[in-house]
Amino acid sequence: MSVAEPIYGTILRQPVAGMEGMFVKMWDPPTESPETPDLILPTNPVPEVMAAAGLQDIPSTPHTVERDLLHGADLAAWDGKLIKFYLLRDKDIPATGGGNFPGATIRVPRGVWFHGHSSGHGPPPHTIHWHGIEPTPINDGVGHCSMEIGTYTYQWQPNFIGFYFAHCHRNTVQHFEFGLYQALLIDPPDAYFATQWDPTIPIGAGRDGKRRIAANLNIIGLETAQGSGKPDSGAGYENLAVRTDAEVQALYPGYVGGNIDDPDPWAGDPAMKFPVNPHAKTVPYDVEALWVVDDRDSRWSDLAPNARATYPKHQNVPGVDDNFRGNAGGSLVDSNGFFAFNDFNTDYWYVTGVNVPGPRGGSGEIPPGIVIPPALICGTATQVSIEAQVGQTILVRCLNAAYNNITVRFPVPVTIIAWDGRSLGVAPFNAYNHAYEVPANTPIHSSVARRFDALIKVDAPINGFAEVDFTDTRCGTATGAEKPVLFTARIPVNIAGAISGTVTQDGGVAYEGVTMTLAGPVTRTTVTDAAGKYSFEGVPNGNYTITPSMDGFAFTPPSKNVTVSDGAAPAQDFVGAQAAGSWMIHGMVVSSRGAAPGIPRVIVTLSGAADKKVVTDNKGHYYFTGLAEGNYTVTPGNILTENAGVVGGDPNAPSFTAHAYSPPFSNVTVSGANQRLGFFRGRRLHTVDPTHGA
Repeated sequence: MSVAEPIYGTILRQPVAGMEGMFVKMWDPPTESPETPDLILPTNPVPEVMAAAGLQDIPSTPHTVERDLLHGADLAAWDGKLIKFYLLRDKDIPATGGGNFPGATIRVPRGVWFHGHSSGHGPPPHTIHWHGIEPTPINDGVGHCSMEIGTYTYQWQPNFIGFYFAHCHRNTVQHFEFGLYQALLIDPPDAYFATQWDPTIPIGAGRDGKRRIAANLNIIGLETAQGSGKPDSGAGYENLAVRTDAEVQALYPGYVGGNIDDPDPWAGDPAMKFPVNPHAKTVPYDVEALWVVDDRDSRWSDLAPNARATYPKHQNVPGVDDNFRGNAGGSLVDSNGFFAFNDFNTDYWYVTGVNVPGPRGGSGEIPPGIVIPPALICGTATQVSIEAQVGQTILVRCLNAAYNNITVRFPVPVTIIAWDGRSLGVAPFNAYNHAYEVPANTPIHSSVARRFDALIKVDAPINGFAEVDFTDTRCGTATGAEKPVLFTARIPVNIAGAISGTVTQDGGVAYEGVTMTLAGPVTRTTVTDAAGKYSFEGVPNGNYTITPSMDGFAFTPPSKNVTVSDGAAPAQDFVGAQAAGSWMIHGMVVSSRGAAPGIPRVIVTLSGAADKKVVTDNKGHYYFTGLAEGNYTVTPGNILTENAGVVGGDPNAPSFTAHAYSPPFSNVTVSGANQRLGFFRGRRLHTVDPTHGA
């Protein structure tokens, strides 16, 4: 083998001329709108799933995410001060309105071909840089490395499950600081496809109905007795715990080990089979929290509201003649004149768009119960303030979008499973790192643009706060001196006790649709799911009675007394027996677009051998119980509006939404067995007041 005679033969080279944007890393053309080179048809299912769920309009272009930038807005801070923001919006997602801070989160299954159609609005120039994704140069969106967009369809394929983000990379110092960015999450390969395949699967979950994150929990670094571990990197955690898959699964049910290139063991519908196991080296999680922490210098907002504040005069060279000390492209001034972008004095602080109240040098907390609207995070239920229950697996994703370094302290132990979009201990970087545990209240340091993923799982309730210190990282502090803390943001973490269990018949077959009533310091009701499981979450300490009920069924025991005392009360199980000659008809009402979850508050009518009305639950399920054998007709009807209340399916409620269904009704014969019907698929017509007719 030689250079002149390579072992694999001659490699044909494509000429660079005319293709600088594809191959050259320092290329500075003017704003333009080129075609995407080597265009591949997109395969991203997320826009279609969002549209089917009513969370966005039908995509303007199939399988394509829309992003427009920038849209300026003055947003009031906690003290009434107006701060200038530059915002992203998606014309296909009405909830984005005139833009959001941060921009709506993008979620993408690993391995699909992603298309992001982007338009530069407001004062140009702009790009979108997909931070950490590593596409071709023209699709990387780095200023002077790719063109500054008029309109352009970015194309890339994500290869790692993890936490990334996207931001404008032109006039970066100003545009990023002013909010022109968004979180970018890569999910397992079967996410979103699973919901298209089975509408009962929650949006964002895989084919097993669980939401997952990449993690290697077989090898965990433990804090040494001397405290030598470095929680911002994992270095020094040389005391390793090596666990088998079974041992990990005892801590994290549903964990899948193996290797990421293992063949897919799926033996079900071929439509959901993948070349390799989509769940290898992943762990399910019950609760997801997204923390995007940021800081703002209000002087920058006051003195440089123009998005071209650093852009050079006409015909000067971008990136060479950029002006960081003058006003909106004007001439340079001395250090005592107009402010300079190298002088950053933050005085406002944010957590995922929520301004944290409090002055410089102080602290403040965001309210409990903050949840990101599903339309702004691709349909998932994602929190900011943490509300969970003992025994649940909680995934916390944290991005430092501030220009200062941050230090994060959790009130409970956490396991760090990833940094910067790469899962620790997962191939191909598994030889160099591993996940590691961080004790409660231990500082975790993060510099600008870094991200980490942490798992929380505790066996006792806690009602406290995670703390984020914003550290002054400007020059001027003496070498070796500790940097001063400018502000401390506090994020509520409430992990409460829970009562849970299952209802089955002899032999272990699950009973779905059993009403479970909890009485005690709080009174609640819930319904068992398809696996017979129920849960009362966030239950305060005290003595409770749990009672199952369903027409035509008897339960052993008839009720249970349970005490919650600083912990969970699992395994509160019941065994049901169906009375002879008493049967059930049940099913589900879903969107005509095939989206999960199903449609709640639908009035469903049973006629024939018995007449009944019920209302679908919050997942679209309905149940007719205590039925004799005979012929029946099941007909879905109007949907009660949220303010109408749900009282036994009362058709005289104040208002409802009219729907059309396919099929419009189903005939069914009950003879010696319960009957589960196929989906009714509903399409919205209009909202009416029944006192005036439909």
